[in-house]
Amino acid sequence: MERAQERASTTGVNGAAEPPGGAERTGAGTTTGIALELLVHGVGGATPEKMLNDPRTVRITGDDTAAVFRRAADAGAEDGPADPRGAPVREAYVWCNLTSGNGTRALWLLLLPFMVVNLAHWMRPTARNRQGTVRLYGLLVRLAALSLTVLLVAAACEVALDLTAWQCAGTRACAEAHSWLGFLSPAESGGGWWSAPGRRLALAAVVPAALTGLLWFLSRRTWSAYESQRPMAHAPEAADDNIRTALGRPGFWYGRRLVARLRAAHTAAGLLTVAAALGSAAARHDRAPGGPAALETLAGLLYAALVAGAVAVVWVVCRRGRSERRLDQALDARLVRLLPGGALVLLLLTAVYAGWSRPGWRSAGRLPGDTTFGALTLLQGVVVIVLALVAHLLYSAHPDPRAAMRGLGGPAVTTLACALGGVMSGGVSQRVADWLDGTGGTIEGPPVLLTWQASVIPAVLLVVLGLVGWLARRTLRLRRAERDAVEREYGDGSGVQMDAMRTRRIAGMRAMAALTDRAPRIVGITSAATLFLGAAALGGAQVTDDTPGEASHGAYAVIQGAAETAQALGSWLIGFGFLLFVTWGRRAYKDPAARRTIGILWDVGTFWPRASHPFAPPCYAERAVPDLTWRMATWTEATGGRLVISGHSQGSVLAAAAAWQLTPAVRKRVALLTYGSPLERLYGRWFPAHFGPAALTSLHHDVACWRNLYRLTDPIGGPVHLPGDCGPEVDRAPLRDPLSYGRNKEHPLPSPILGHSDYQADPAFVEEREELLGRLLPREALPGPRPGSGAQGRSGRSSE
Repeated sequence: MERAQERASTTGVNGAAEPPGGAERTGAGTTTGIALELLVHGVGGATPEKMLNDPRTVRITGDDTAAVFRRAADAGAEDGPADPRGAPVREAYVWCNLTSGNGTRALWLLLLPFMVVNLAHWMRPTARNRQGTVRLYGLLVRLAALSLTVLLVAAACEVALDLTAWQCAGTRACAEAHSWLGFLSPAESGGGWWSAPGRRLALAAVVPAALTGLLWFLSRRTWSAYESQRPMAHAPEAADDNIRTALGRPGFWYGRRLVARLRAAHTAAGLLTVAAALGSAAARHDRAPGGPAALETLAGLLYAALVAGAVAVVWVVCRRGRSERRLDQALDARLVRLLPGGALVLLLLTAVYAGWSRPGWRSAGRLPGDTTFGALTLLQGVVVIVLALVAHLLYSAHPDPRAAMRGLGGPAVTTLACALGGVMSGGVSQRVADWLDGTGGTIEGPPVLLTWQASVIPAVLLVVLGLVGWLARRTLRLRRAERDAVEREYGDGSGVQMDAMRTRRIAGMRAMAALTDRAPRIVGITSAATLFLGAAALGGAQVTDDTPGEASHGAYAVIQGAAETAQALGSWLIGFGFLLFVTWGRRAYKDPAARRTIGILWDVGTFWPRASHPFAPPCYAERAVPDLTWRMATWTEATGGRLVISGHSQGSVLAAAAAWQLTPAVRKRVALLTYGSPLERLYGRWFPAHFGPAALTSLHHDVACWRNLYRLTDPIGGPVHLPGDCGPEVDRAPLRDPLSYGRNKEHPLPSPILGHSDYQADPAFVEEREELLGRLLPREALPGPRPGSGAQGRSGRSSE
């Protein structure tokens, strides 16, 4: 192994082989004998041994996080003669550790709402010559993301400051039940120094401040590892203008400056939220009749400073800081330091102010949390509605019938992100309140709005159950239709004896795979119901100022029973969800297999750069795309050989993104083979501005050649559906799955239904790869007309 690594290290820049002197040449410094297949795995990851089908592999270039591997026997393939059969040297790019690494990945579960809202930024409809509207769309998503940060920190303040330090420590019965709060309780500590309400709150403020610091640390750590990976720079060429997607711009995968700015703003927002929660109770006491004048004046100054800090945060968030057309090397170092630093200083001053001695001050009731959570909910609802209007304007200008939800996918996903943040905030608050209070009714509990929000969860689940029933009915109907299709495909004229159970299994797999195409309707109905019920919860809390069960007293028995049932059931459901969340996090921290499962979620959700929320899980593509781009560019430049990049599942998305980042001259020397690819089925529909028909058509024209393989039993991959004659040039007819219906000479044992896996086991994979390599040969070496000459092969592609 060491000798193989040493031999591989001599193969040129970044693992690319230098042109051997004795190799076959067609021009100055170019070779035609060597061919390379660069494999990119999909979701869930894979080992290099499995990808290369060889237990002896060697790392050619890369590190423990992401690397390129070869078979040990191929480590120095560039130094020897080409394979006489024309078989390519195979390399595997393994990137799974970018999303499923060590145990700290379990902490990423806390960031799920942030990841979801970050997706909404990239879901805007296609827009041309509407830069102002596009900027407004991005601004609204960034404001929604900022509200989620404030919501999370406000929930931590509710738990630590209100429920624990203010209510429980200020109530004798609750403090007696929790001895660890004794030094904070006036009754238990005999009026000790920490028992003053302001000092209790100042000490409890350490918890939400530490949470904000943890989010800052995680963001900065991943920023150093991901966003700071510089892509390959190249001089702009005229052909770059033909790329109809932003993914080909030099600075698209280099969001270092924007993430640093947003991180500073969100960190400051979190600290200012803690300062506001800490100072509001003391200010309310000081402004009461007879309050100390000096402290009242100081409260006014702190309030003005908080408003100024909030304005600065909103200004930084609203300012457009992402530069995709160039590599933006600036960092705004002064802003990155001063904004969170100033917020921290203000928090410390507020802690001193709140902890000042105030004889006779006692804690009673709740802190003013209803106003805070109500304002956040109202703001989020307004942002979602305006965002939907903006998305509709963009879609109306350039309609795309394949776009999910007619371009409203971004607003729908933003709604779900806000709902998820609300459920997590309410669940933590409700569970902590129940734990502190037990069954004694010693404290008033969390704000009324959080109870109302929990009470509408059963109604949302009823909507979801209805949708599940509709999907089940559609699946059964489709399975019956697919039975006939399976019998025609495998039975007509083949002499195969049909088996009813085998046919049902194949038809069932096809019907289940088709459910993916129903996702837009599911998301649309769920988000609409969530928005409506969230507005109803906000209205009920503001009008009644009481919990649903208490507010329904005096109403009809049916209404009162429904309200009490919804409140109790919502509390149990939100508690169950919270416990499930914690259990899953603990398991993911200890169990690598469970951590890999979470990694699959991040494979799909963290492909996009952090353009709206800096605390979202990091974008692994900002490391993977430059890796692939550097590898393809340096290898083709050093060897002049033929290169096919083969991407499976999410790996096909990375392969396409890397191809867009190549110079036009290099792209014309690279072939693309995708299989089980979500490029159009998921990305083209949900992210039409970046993977729409125009973008994918430009990719087809810009690379040397492209073929796409898919199965009807695959729930993720599908055809690319390019318009016009481009479609059959890229998409092969659906592969048979299973390869054989029954037993025969070629398949003496039953063939499995593969679905999304093992595409390379199909003979069509090798056939398409060989034909792609053949298209990469010089014109004089081709046996027939060039691609696009009009001749069509048996599967609809250009014939050579």
